[in-house]
Amino acid sequence: MVTSILPLRVSDAVVKRRKKRLLGPVSLDVTAEGFTIIMGPNGSGKTTLLRVLHGLERLSSGQVSWTVPLADAQIRQAFVFQMPIMMRRSVRDNLAYPLLVHGQGKTAAYQAAEIWADRVGLADALDTPAPQLSGGEKQKLALARALIREPEIVFLDEPCANLDGRATREIEAILKDAQAAGTRILMSTHDVGQAKRLADDVVFLMHGSIIEHTPAKAFFTGPKTPQATALLQGDIVE
Repeated sequence: MVTSILPLRVSDAVVKRRKKRLLGPVSLDVTAEGFTIIMGPNGSGKTTLLRVLHGLERLSSGQVSWTVPLADAQIRQAFVFQMPIMMRRSVRDNLAYPLLVHGQGKTAAYQAAEIWADRVGLADALDTPAPQLSGGEKQKLALARALIREPEIVFLDEPCANLDGRATREIEAILKDAQAAGTRILMSTHDVGQAKRLADDVVFLMHGSIIEHTPAKAFFTGPKTPQATALLQGDIVE
């Protein structure tokens, strides 16, 4: 039986850049199940926190630990950026790439690419150069590319920020299917409606610190801080 890489534990993590504190100290336990939404105003540290969890950000102090060695944890997780990065190759090649670089055979990798293209509604675009896709199609491709290796956990940085309603609905459906299949998801968003639709729990950040981390129902019906209350009312949060 394969040992889970979760829970992920963050202890007193701090990120500083040019002597300015961007995050922390932050402590957080990410359990093996659920859909965590990370919220907060611009500049609150959402992206930095996600990058810390995924190992993309160097800590000034503190610790991030998995239940397995870091090298094992790294290959069993994925990250989807707000602005997806596309290889200048076809949709088919973009999807097969993560499998090929991890040693899967070419035939199996390209078969999986076709299956995932169909799952996310890109079956008719398999031979289209990825940079020519629309914004919503690029984000679906980025999601499929992240999920094709069946990672245990996926981090997403506002994947629907620049999408219309239809594309957002399609992305949310893909994410719900991934969670139902056993993938742990942590995602940042500014969209309160989206958070209500998806979240099992909410991490609310202000000025680089977690000021609330509660089950979603409790957060949306009875926020504990005036800042969270303001956010939910659509007011400016400072």
